[in-house]
Amino acid sequence: MTSRDRFLAACAGQPLERPPLWIMRQAGRYLPEYRALKARHSFLAMVRTPALAAEVTLQPLRRFPGIDAAILFSDILVIPEALGQPYTFRDTGGIAMERRLETRADIDALAPAEAVPERLAYVADALRILKHELTPAATPPSVIPHGRHVASLGTPFRIPHSTKALLGFGGSPWTLAAYMLEGGSSDDFARAKLLFHTDRAAFDALLAKLTAALIAYFKMQIAAGADAIQIFDSWGGVIAGPDYETASLNWIREIIAALPPDFPVILYAKNTAPHHIAQAFCGACALSIDWTSDLSIVRRNLPASVALQGNLDPSILQTTPAITRRETARLLESMRGLPGGHIFNLGHGITPQARIECVEALVETVTAWR
Repeated sequence: MTSRDRFLAACAGQPLERPPLWIMRQAGRYLPEYRALKARHSFLAMVRTPALAAEVTLQPLRRFPGIDAAILFSDILVIPEALGQPYTFRDTGGIAMERRLETRADIDALAPAEAVPERLAYVADALRILKHELTPAATPPSVIPHGRHVASLGTPFRIPHSTKALLGFGGSPWTLAAYMLEGGSSDDFARAKLLFHTDRAAFDALLAKLTAALIAYFKMQIAAGADAIQIFDSWGGVIAGPDYETASLNWIREIIAALPPDFPVILYAKNTAPHHIAQAFCGACALSIDWTSDLSIVRRNLPASVALQGNLDPSILQTTPAITRRETARLLESMRGLPGGHIFNLGHGITPQARIECVEALVETVTAWR
């Protein structure tokens, strides 16, 4: 069974001898090879250059061959940028939008969904490169107009003798709207909630634009070779409980319903444990659960038709290999014999402080599990 087969089988809820494994933010600042590349290229340059995005995507798979899936190196904020609201990163940390949406006119002035495939063509180009590199029998990618082919980077690229799953992703409409209305990072995204309560028509207009843009974006990713899509509702947890369905989940349902039938979609919604049952019926094949929930209890409370992903606490990877093995095995054992698919992952993204030897211990423990 290839890694891709294992990943797709887990998404479909099939029994497996061990769960497939990937790690949120697996390509990133904890890797010395990423830091070396980042010293020569800005984050935004790497996102926008297909060859560089592909190179970063494959770095963790070279170092940890047991990982079963690659997730495209990109950012959820490419959608606001494509709609006319660019983003940068603050020197002090966090995201800064070039401007924030202040009025209904600002919302109406955003570009239509039809602009997304052309403006984000570099994402499709990166996915085509990756599909070729991850699938030995694949046909070569077409000419890449937005950057050099990976061979010109001067590094070994192909993952030998392996077929890995390839994941695309994007933010949820609510999470993107929160950044766009706040103008950047925030603890509570109060301006987004204020618009929701005081001008529902404007709020719905913005969420409808984002939903249409994400549908176009995800269809483009699927056409370029993505095997699955993960939707990050990273700020779903700041919404008041009774409002979550209207402010976020209904828009996610609309996106999933517009994608090809039975195409695997994973939903990650941080700090939304009270909504797990509703999320299980949104059309996603899998829910990615944050580390604050006991995954085995979540499994017992949800239909077996929905796979679960997660949910090791990312801080474990800052400890020791022995602790990492113990906690990884404990999570695996808690899921033994339970129905439904399981994809092993963290409960949030890996941190820059993660230790390479701890990641190695995690990968070894999962891949050896029986």
